[in-house]
Amino acid sequence: MTEETILANAMLVLPDEVRRGSLCLRDGRIAEIGEGAGVPRGAVDCGGDYLAPGLVELHTDNLERHIQPRPGVDWPHEAAILAHDAELASVGITTVFDAMRVGSIPTGVGRYGAYARGLADELWALRAGNALRISHFLHLRAEVCSETLEAEMEAFGAQDRVGIVSLMDHTPGQRQFRDMAKLETYVKGKHGLDDAGFAAHVAQLRALREAHGDRHEAAAVMHAARYGAVLASHDDTTEEQVAVSEGYGIRLAEFPTTAEAARACHARGIAVIMGAPNLIRGGSHSGNVAARELAEAGHLDILSSDYVPSALLYGAVRLGVMWGDMARGLATVTSGPARAAGLEDRGRIEAGARADLVWFGLRGDVPAVRAAWSQGRRVG
Repeated sequence: MTEETILANAMLVLPDEVRRGSLCLRDGRIAEIGEGAGVPRGAVDCGGDYLAPGLVELHTDNLERHIQPRPGVDWPHEAAILAHDAELASVGITTVFDAMRVGSIPTGVGRYGAYARGLADELWALRAGNALRISHFLHLRAEVCSETLEAEMEAFGAQDRVGIVSLMDHTPGQRQFRDMAKLETYVKGKHGLDDAGFAAHVAQLRALREAHGDRHEAAAVMHAARYGAVLASHDDTTEEQVAVSEGYGIRLAEFPTTAEAARACHARGIAVIMGAPNLIRGGSHSGNVAARELAEAGHLDILSSDYVPSALLYGAVRLGVMWGDMARGLATVTSGPARAAGLEDRGRIEAGARADLVWFGLRGDVPAVRAAWSQGRRVG
């Protein structure tokens, strides 16, 4: 049976413009695009609000936050996954790349174990049972300063919908925490370490990088190719680091920490992703380059909600206002990330695309989501 929904009298966020019109959704796809403010019998009247493609989230720690809502708390995983999925749908995210760490340190200071393979199995079981509202892929965060990266990545395959693999190098004194004083404050606060404990933590990570780092980077690149995943760098700081990223075939730079690195990525055709919380707060909580600075320079391509799901749409609207171009602002959370992740069937309002959509109004410059659809089915 054909399923059809008409959404009318909306400001359609198209690839290059915003204009009033209507959409006909049929069997999970956008079937027709109309013009004008008319509301046919039986249509949903959007009241002149915005209707945009469903948001595409490439990097979020939100699932991990639901799994571990407090340090040491392991929340029931099925409940956590369902709550995470529903939360994203409620803020207009219809495609998500769930970030999961691979690479563990089972010995020494600050030890932590593997979890990604088991959590992915639970996620895919729910997907197979049609329990999820939105589209999920995996984003494996490959910790090169670890002991078990190769074995953990070997456990995943092409069937696991691994869309992104990011190279995570947390060697103290470089990238995100070049400033050792900031690193000390962060690590002591997170793990409750004293001076001796912090020194042991730094020594351990540096030793792991020396012993395994180059081999782990090569393994992560190899496994990404085996999965058919897009490669991403994380916290590039210098032009030299960006050149290394280019050599690996990296297409996505997550959170470059300096204007120099973002400029180098732009020159090499590597898409730059920045955190929407950075944009909304007016700066990085780690003291790195401000997202607004990169946006003003034309070196910001994609936004990520990072640790605040509702920040994704809010940040895109902020960019739309700042640039004086709402279509361009929304592209950083729709067509931009879809294209970077190799998803050609979504991220744009056009005939034949997936009917993934978000309807929202504005209270000043703050978006209020009215509804969301995933493959034509209302999910939020």
